[in-house]
Amino acid sequence: MKLGVFDSGLGGLLIAKAIRTAMPDIDMLYAGDTLHLPYGNRSPEAIYTYTRQAMDYLFYNDCALIVVACNTASAGALRRLQQEYLPQSPYKDRRILGVVVPTLECAAEQGRRNLGLLATNHTVRTNIYGEELSKIDPAIQLTQINAPLLVPMIENDGVQWIVPVLEHYLKPLKTNGVDSVILGCTHYSLIKNQIQNFMGPEVTLLSQDEIIPPKVEDYLKRHPEIARQIGRSGAQDFAVSDVTDAYSKTAAQIYGEPIPLRKADFFDIPKHKVTA
Repeated sequence: MKLGVFDSGLGGLLIAKAIRTAMPDIDMLYAGDTLHLPYGNRSPEAIYTYTRQAMDYLFYNDCALIVVACNTASAGALRRLQQEYLPQSPYKDRRILGVVVPTLECAAEQGRRNLGLLATNHTVRTNIYGEELSKIDPAIQLTQINAPLLVPMIENDGVQWIVPVLEHYLKPLKTNGVDSVILGCTHYSLIKNQIQNFMGPEVTLLSQDEIIPPKVEDYLKRHPEIARQIGRSGAQDFAVSDVTDAYSKTAAQIYGEPIPLRKADFFDIPKHKVTA
């Protein structure tokens, strides 16, 4: 079996690569829903539907554990997937993890007291970071900024024009004197340098490509019943719902090397294997 990594596009390749670096022998299947990118401006029902179909695809293709790298999907679909989808599916013994709680746990462990969050419209609108932070440490302050233009610019080779847009989004965080900024979308790790340059060296960036791999390793240590199901041959597969030359170029830039993107229809799963 495999470890699955899901993202609404290609940004999750950063987390996949970081997991690969931490566990180079783990068998991994990446699924990117490039056909429906970006999720940030989609309705809650659309986000849940697309994410659920990707879970069906990954589980059907023998993933024992799935990391939902996409913050928007984690915010809009994870609870429902864990509480409703899994118990009613043929995959009751499998597990789905998100990125929100691990990120906030990391912030609390580091003693952060005044957090900034840069995220998509949907992630901010759900207030999932605020809700989960109140459970971890309600004394930590949180300023949330939605940045809808960043993902399309990154995915469409527009980083060279991103600085003025980025600075517009970051100004309220700088004004509020945050001590750290959560990069609340997988894509934002690609513009760490630009964010750090504007915020200054005294502000720490909390980037999920650095946070999630050790959290996954820890989870597998604590859940050997899952860990022993996952193969350790080093196999890796990259499935996306739409392939273009631009996506292939972006994928290579994100992953740090050319990778074969394979087109897959996440909705085309045998009905007997899928929850109604």
